Amino acid sequence: MKIAFAATECVPYAKSGGLADVAGSLPKELEKLGCEVKIFLPKYSSIDETKYGLHYNWSFGELPVRVNGQIRSVHIHQSKLPGSKVEVNFIDCPHYFHRHQIYTNDADEDERFILFSKGIIETLQRMQWVPDVIHCNDWQTGLIPLMIKDNYSWDKFFNAVGTLFTIHNIGYQGRFSKSVLLSAEIHGDYFYPGGPVEHGGGISFIKAGITFSDIINTVSNTYAHEILTSEYGAGLENILFKRKEDLFGILNGVDYNIWNPETDKHLPYQYSINNLDGKRLNKKFLLEHFNLSFDEKIPLIGIVSRMVAQKGFDVFASAINQLMNLKAQWVILGSGEDRFENLFRQLSNKLPEKVGAYIGYNNELSHLIEAGSDMFLMPSKYEPCGLNQIYSLKYGTVPVVRKTGGLADTVQDWDEMSHYGFDTGTGFSFNDPTGYALFKTVERAVNCFKNKKAWDKIRKNGMKKDYSWKNSAEKYMELYKLAKESRI
Repeated sequence: MKIAFAATECVPYAKSGGLADVAGSLPKELEKLGCEVKIFLPKYSSIDETKYGLHYNWSFGELPVRVNGQIRSVHIHQSKLPGSKVEVNFIDCPHYFHRHQIYTNDADEDERFILFSKGIIETLQRMQWVPDVIHCNDWQTGLIPLMIKDNYSWDKFFNAVGTLFTIHNIGYQGRFSKSVLLSAEIHGDYFYPGGPVEHGGGISFIKAGITFSDIINTVSNTYAHEILTSEYGAGLENILFKRKEDLFGILNGVDYNIWNPETDKHLPYQYSINNLDGKRLNKKFLLEHFNLSFDEKIPLIGIVSRMVAQKGFDVFASAINQLMNLKAQWVILGSGEDRFENLFRQLSNKLPEKVGAYIGYNNELSHLIEAGSDMFLMPSKYEPCGLNQIYSLKYGTVPVVRKTGGLADTVQDWDEMSHYGFDTGTGFSFNDPTGYALFKTVERAVNCFKNKKAWDKIRKNGMKKDYSWKNSAEKYMELYKLAKESRI
């Protein structure tokens, strides 16, 4: 199959979240399954042309793309995704993409991704490369399914092209004023209260993607069910419910070439399921880094996260006194809201023998925390997929999570499984997003840590799990076929 993969971030070129990891990994696996994949990505000014071997496509020259009544000059640069033959096409328009950040709060944020969407479509036309499916990701590409069925419906080129729209987080919706109708040249008949693009009196890019795409998916099976409810649907649960027969959940995969304790280049000591000595040495090294004392009998709890309410840090804060009274040590890496950054700074200053905190981003340290910690805490209020809990499983670091989204799909509670006579648990989980539930679950994990036989079993259960991209890519192939068949 021929797949056009539209995304606004992609490892290693540009990243702000999990979408970049998906865009940098899934196309490689699809290529292994026999697909011809072309990625489409904005050419941000932060992308190093020399480092990644970008070259200008002279045969295309200049593409005039009209946005908000003005013609913008678009050029195409191309490269190969490292480690593959996947072609990456960079949509170059300095007026919109030479900014200090990938995403902005600028007044023309809607125009930036209208141009990107049109740029993809017109590049495909110029290439005369007809994909079987255009795989759109998140609100920034949500207008593409509508555009090929309306704006570009005059071109039979797209008649048999299916569309798959992946929701990575329903909370980010691309909501703008109805002036988008003119900027994107969308027919006014689509805009009316409760209509296919209207949301809250304005235009929602993600609603357009949900309405007009042939197939919809999100990044875990549980999240696909959660977003059909008012609690998790962020106001779009009704339109999603109408399309529930076309809505699927596929768990994100993990690149074990990067996240594997046997080969991880960021670790001072590598280790495996058959020899965990290196894990103990990494713990000692990590504690020394934070000037914390090493004691094999005291568990080390790691956190690597954006410090925002969605990740459950307000719940964490409400249980802070009880958590800090547990016989455990803590290492935290991340940044976000000031109130949470300050909370962890204060904890490390007040309890220097118990808490180590690094406010900011540090890739090497994130690997070390995964390897050196005994437990990894993710108390998210909602989590479409989550990756750190999957990394933790591979690293023999027992996840403690809220049972939601991808966390529910990947972590099996030890005590719950034991209750049914199984010893297949891989971590600890709780349902209620409350400080009490969080504390009692961490307490359970800390108490279980004392039972070395049980703890060793939990760790090894997790390390045996395989969440590589191969299985997920095969499921995406099934959705591509459904999307294609809907257009034939």
